[in-house]
Amino acid sequence: TIQPMASPSNDSAAPVSEFLLICFPDFQSWQHWLSLPLSLLFLLAMGANTTLLITIQLEALLYQPLYYLLSLLSLLDIVLCLTVIPKVLAIFWFDLRLISFPACFFQMFIMNSFLPIESCTFMVMAYDCYVAICHPLRYPSIITNQFVAKASVFIVVQNAFLTVPIPILTSLLHYCGKNVIENCICANLSVSRLSCDNFTLNRIYQFVAGWTLLGLDFILIFLSYTFILRAMLRFKAEGAAVKALSTCGSHFILILFFSTILLVLVLINVARKKVPMDILILLNVLHHLIPPALNRIVYGVRTKEIKQGIQKLLQRTR
Repeated sequence: TIQPMASPSNDSAAPVSEFLLICFPDFQSWQHWLSLPLSLLFLLAMGANTTLLITIQLEALLYQPLYYLLSLLSLLDIVLCLTVIPKVLAIFWFDLRLISFPACFFQMFIMNSFLPIESCTFMVMAYDCYVAICHPLRYPSIITNQFVAKASVFIVVQNAFLTVPIPILTSLLHYCGKNVIENCICANLSVSRLSCDNFTLNRIYQFVAGWTLLGLDFILIFLSYTFILRAMLRFKAEGAAVKALSTCGSHFILILFFSTILLVLVLINVARKKVPMDILILLNVLHHLIPPALNRIVYGVRTKEIKQGIQKLLQRTR
């Protein structure tokens, strides 16, 4: 039985020191059944990303700038999954709904910062593809290991710096009684709605920062692929367009999948009054599982060098 903290109406109530996560308020009876596909997706995501990291580490042919960016994406997905999904499964299996203030706001920071970090990484990968197709002779001098290292540091520092105010602003709010979060995760708005203060600044900052970072990335990605498509249409040599498409096909699938998931979440949140809350919560959880689980598999299947590296890894294991 769930026993949330009492919710006095005055501000003199004892401050809240921990939150209670209620995953699916209206359908708690079938949470155990949902844990099975979530567990499988979690294992798939961890296995696929870990295998890719080990393969790139052991295979000398994969010591290239593009695969370093792919390693960054895999590392981000592993940390994101470990930050979010074990707590969700603990709620489903053991009814461990309590989460402390520090753990909740740390989870909020990871979720808010890693999404734009991944988006920015996709943007750099789109630029890599643009240089490979539109300026192939200059590619070795432009896309170097030093370039990838600087780009990776810039991506992580910039996005972490711009998103860290979100959990800070939320943590500074006064929580004077309500402590039940109607969500499986510590989403910013789900938590800030429990406060006794006005959280308009918090909401505006998240909206502006999120869409500024993601919007700029998507504009640059769109421009990169526009130039790539224009260059491909000019190719006259037989098979040149097909070769170019195979070079960037994996990039494009990852970016398209990432964008589609984001679009679905945005559309549903816009129509949140018409969509059951449980559907929104489920999509938020799946958003942290499906891309990490499927993206690396898609990339591994479509990339010959990675497939060969995984085959060698399996042979070593045997």
